[in-house]
Amino acid sequence: MATLTGTTLFKMPEPRPETPIDKTTRAAAEIIDGETKRRENKTARLRKARLERETGVSVKPVASVSNRARAKPSVKAIK
Repeated sequence: MATLTGTTLFKMPEPRPETPIDKTTRAAAEIIDGETKRRENKTARLRKARLERETGVSVKPVASVSNRARAKPSVKAIK
């Protein structure tokens, strides 16, 4: 019978190469996680802005654009 040592008794299985399905799954998970982080950051930012607006803390007036600047020039009727 062969002698058993620490390296022969518990052999580590060879790692499987990553299949195309595994690559796709990993890439999809990374994309989904990134989108989730961006969505959560945006939600937190908008929530903070809404609470500031509702409580009146650090409200900055927004410069309004005059309607005349956006209006089309009037056309005179030809007689």
